[in-house]
Amino acid sequence: MDRIKPRIHVYNGMPARDLGSEGWHKPWSGGNGGNCLEAMKLADGRIALRQSTDPDGPALIYTTDEMTAFIEGAKSGEADFLLS
Repeated sequence: MDRIKPRIHVYNGMPARDLGSEGWHKPWSGGNGGNCLEAMKLADGRIALRQSTDPDGPALIYTTDEMTAFIEGAKSGEADFLLS
C-alpha cells in the first residue's frame, strides 16, 4: 500500500478526500458489485478506511494493533452475532 505524506493533521472521522485520491486499495471484495471498504496505509503506520461508494465521506483511522484485533476477532467468529 502507498503511504501518504505527513503534511496534514490526520484524525479519526476526517474527510477521506483530505487524504488524497491515490493510495486507496480494496483489500477484499465480495459479491456486492464492488461496493466495499477501501484502505490506505498512512505514513505513520496507521490505516485509514473509507466506504468506496462515498470516497468524500469520513475516514476511520486505526492503529495496526486495532486492525489486527478486529481481523483476528472476525476470523474467530467474534462478530458472527451481527449477521443474525
